[in-house]
Amino acid sequence: MRSSFPSRVLVAAVAALVLTGCGFSGGSAPSDDSTAAADTSQRIVVDNFRAPVADWALESDAAYILSLSGCLETLTRYDQKEGKVQPSLATEWKQASPLEWDFTLRQGVSFQDGTEMTAESVVSALNHVLDAEVPARAFNRTMISSVSAVDSDTVRVSTPEENPLVPYRLASVNTGILAPAAYGDGQVDPFGHCTGPFTPVSEQPKQSLTLDRNENYWGGDVQLAGAEIRFITNGATRAAQIQTGEADISLSIPVSSLATLKGASGVTVLEADSPRTATLYLNNGRAPLDDVDVRRAIRKGLDLDALAASVYEGAALPATGPFASSEPWADGVGEDQEQDLDGARDLLATAGYTADRPLEIIAIVERAEFSDVAAVIQENLKDIGIPVTIEAKEYAAAEPDVLAGDYDMLLSQRNRLIDIADPIGFLTADYTCEGTYNLSHFCSAEYDGVIAEAAATVDQTERYALYAEAGRILQDEAVNAWLVNEQATDAVRTNVLSYVQDPLSRYVLTAETAKTAP
Repeated sequence: MRSSFPSRVLVAAVAALVLTGCGFSGGSAPSDDSTAAADTSQRIVVDNFRAPVADWALESDAAYILSLSGCLETLTRYDQKEGKVQPSLATEWKQASPLEWDFTLRQGVSFQDGTEMTAESVVSALNHVLDAEVPARAFNRTMISSVSAVDSDTVRVSTPEENPLVPYRLASVNTGILAPAAYGDGQVDPFGHCTGPFTPVSEQPKQSLTLDRNENYWGGDVQLAGAEIRFITNGATRAAQIQTGEADISLSIPVSSLATLKGASGVTVLEADSPRTATLYLNNGRAPLDDVDVRRAIRKGLDLDALAASVYEGAALPATGPFASSEPWADGVGEDQEQDLDGARDLLATAGYTADRPLEIIAIVERAEFSDVAAVIQENLKDIGIPVTIEAKEYAAAEPDVLAGDYDMLLSQRNRLIDIADPIGFLTADYTCEGTYNLSHFCSAEYDGVIAEAAATVDQTERYALYAEAGRILQDEAVNAWLVNEQATDAVRTNVLSYVQDPLSRYVLTAETAKTAP
């Protein structure tokens, strides 16, 4: 049952929407909670685990790098600690009609090129994302009809159907606002065109991005003189650089390095629960994985308890399905998975499977532990009669073939709340027939119907029940083999102040981030 419009207006008129029970709060670097000890002439080095794969197109994952770098800002901002959508470049929002949301822009904001942020410039930026050839997962024409200026201070976002989560979508980093001069000749140029506390000044493609302090930041004084974001795909290298002091913050520390770093002088390891699951993606559109019994056999053949205890050294929990059991929409979805080799062999016999060729697992190298995970899976599947080969690749190299369906299995990880801070983004992009990130190449009319209903359901309890129903379909169809629920693990030097870990990897450098003198 759906709520009537008057009730919805009453709820939406408040400036923040609450996502109860779903805040993922990161740790904080040791600090005296002041900037008294900060040296504002200091710069900082951040080791990130991925480089931009599509220049700086905001509809791509490059937007995450611009966001964590303190360059790109959005109209709203999701506070993972409070579980709320908070004001950012917009100060408030309300639902003007069932299909229209109005966002009031913050006054006094200038782009880093000195031009004023206006309703027209915001509309232009958001329409650029909507018109992208490859649409953003969280903000595209399937859920957004148009963006227009109501007046000089107000931007209206219209939807084709009721969409209670529009403020969440405007917190997606893909909806970041750049100056009009950033768009030209089919390219996006963020240099000098952001609104955030740091402005990019140079880059070494695929290697690093250098930023300086934005002296005219609307949000107040910026405590660092600048920063360098390094794109280091090797996890062991990221760990080594934080230990030696070559880096000040290192994101996504591999499990194999945790013990060393926890005992290292001058380093603090931050750990937080995250909505991230290491997953063995199965190509549902390609034989033999187009047979549900083969997919179920693979899942039965895996020993997740041993995997979590060995490779992850107890720092991750065996997955029970597409959601973590603690999530409020996981009600009744999944169960503890016990390895059942005989059951797996029986399923393969039922499917008529013959090992006429080995199946290939692509292991993404950005996650250092995946080489070991792949080896464990290889041995598990060998025990049920499925030969497996392993190929290590950077994600950027693997993605085109995976999206095209030219692969067997992919070992990667996906954060369920990375597109928007609600499962609708992940469930739509990853598993609907027209999903823009459907790596599994799964398509079900029943599933799509559940997701369409959930997307238009205002009542949170009802919407979560629909998410659970969708999760049960994914589990019953063995769409993927979900392996372990991971923690977000970062490391920071102890002379870094006011750093707060974001398990969703969107906000790293802020105006408050500071550093003491060496």
